[in-house]
Amino acid sequence: MKKFETFTGLVAPLDRNNVDTDAIIPKQFLKSIKRSGFGPNAFDEWRYLDHGEPGMDNSTRPENPNFVLNQSRYRGASILLTRANFGCGSSREHAPWALADYGFKVILAESFADIFFNNSFKNGLLPLVLPKEELDALFGLTEYTQGFSLTVNLAAQIIVRPDGHVIAFNVDSFRKECLSNGWDDIGLTLRHADEIREFEERRKFEFPWLFQA
Repeated sequence: MKKFETFTGLVAPLDRNNVDTDAIIPKQFLKSIKRSGFGPNAFDEWRYLDHGEPGMDNSTRPENPNFVLNQSRYRGASILLTRANFGCGSSREHAPWALADYGFKVILAESFADIFFNNSFKNGLLPLVLPKEELDALFGLTEYTQGFSLTVNLAAQIIVRPDGHVIAFNVDSFRKECLSNGWDDIGLTLRHADEIREFEERRKFEFPWLFQA
């Protein structure tokens, strides 16, 4: 997992409540357990006019011109602005995989479904809960400002608007440390690789019968 560092990113507004994981990545794409390759099918049923299936050439599929992420001004966005209860529905980890593979690094919302919230941190996404009044202001600025972007500083726990307005956010200290260092669950375990090897060698000495062929 890549380290999360301070960055400035383009904002895309998805002004909807209760966006569920089947909308984020439909069920037919869950056959693969790789973390990559899901970006082209993120929000597939909203993004395209035809029915998507694994293996299709997405570059030839007709796009829905009314879906926000298909608008030219929002292409390349890395910050998703949305509403309440984002990531509800089934617990599929493919949802944060798809969002991260699309290019999103931060999701700003009024609230998140618990499992999606936890899975996001484990996959390099930063889901942030903001007050409704701050989100309302950001939706307005995003709509009326071409190329509206935000700077997200995880170390300082602040979001900075182009006009200098600062929005503070809270994040669990352990999750912050993991994101800052690029540690997923495997990375956390590998930090103790030497101790694990020493434990296994000691077990071979103390319980040799467990290791007999």
